[in-house]
Amino acid sequence: MKKDYKLGIVGYGGMGKWHHLNMDRVERVTPVAVCDIDEAARKRAEGFGLKTYDYIDKILEDDEIDILVIATPNEFHCPYAIKAMEKGKNVICEKPITTSAKNLEKMIKASKKYNKVLSVHQNRRWDKDFLMVKKVLDDNTLGNVYSIHSRVMGSRGIPGDWRAHKEHGGGMILDWGVHLIDQALYMINSPVKDVYVRMQHVHYTEVDDGFELVLTFENGIVYTIEVCTSCYINLPRWHVCGDEGTLVINDWSCDGKIVKIQKGKENEDATPIEAGAGLTKTMAPRTDKSTDELPLPTIECDEWVEYYTNFVNVIEGKEALLVKPCEAMRVMKIMEATFKSEEKDKSLEVNV
Repeated sequence: MKKDYKLGIVGYGGMGKWHHLNMDRVERVTPVAVCDIDEAARKRAEGFGLKTYDYIDKILEDDEIDILVIATPNEFHCPYAIKAMEKGKNVICEKPITTSAKNLEKMIKASKKYNKVLSVHQNRRWDKDFLMVKKVLDDNTLGNVYSIHSRVMGSRGIPGDWRAHKEHGGGMILDWGVHLIDQALYMINSPVKDVYVRMQHVHYTEVDDGFELVLTFENGIVYTIEVCTSCYINLPRWHVCGDEGTLVINDWSCDGKIVKIQKGKENEDATPIEAGAGLTKTMAPRTDKSTDELPLPTIECDEWVEYYTNFVNVIEGKEALLVKPCEAMRVMKIMEATFKSEEKDKSLEVNV
């Protein structure tokens, strides 16, 4: 009979509760316990029939738990993960896996020492918009891609809790940047050679509440990541240019399209237009005489099922981990480079 793995959750806020409520689709993983210092959070968990603890050391003594999710403020990820692995738990950290490459080295060392699986919940590798873009690149639909813009924009500001404080690992680089950087590194099979960032401090001085980050890959792709929390008219979620076409995805609903050049008809409709006070042929719009409009690819996936099924299979030695600590280390090094770029006010040469 296959083992049923028991799940404990440390930090029963938004993401901790999200892990719990999505487990009904995951076979062989059952939530059994929650740890939170907040009494109201514990009462919510008790309402679902879960055991509750008010201190990390107490839940670590629960021998029923096989997998521990750490969904606390960022500065607790490293010490809690190391303690958990020492106590025989396999560990999933919410993103970012920790706040520095130095801390991550300690966590990886503990994973090897105690022979426990360590991963980070980079769930946005399963976003349909991202997977659409990745498939288009993998299929070479746009020819040689040279420019990618990935944007997350809104007007609600950063959450007014611990994410507004540097000591807790707050700010948009560590909140949204970690996801979008992970997507970039996962999608582009090439090292990053240059990092340049401009951070925004519209409403907060202690942490960034937005940024524009430019990653230049060795293969020539320039990948721009933009996060803005004080924007009232959003730009497209994705804009990707290749020498044979362009992709646009407007929003989370995956509304968008691909426009591709008809080979041999590049100059078919090159008619000058009036542009302001002059004429231009360079910026003249194309028509269906020289381009074709294609739909975005169809993507079907279930992040929770795929992520947790893989994690269980890794525990049992059946397959490789989908989200590896070494991949999280690349993301961490890029994030650290962004802060150095901001401090020095210049681009940084890297090899990540």
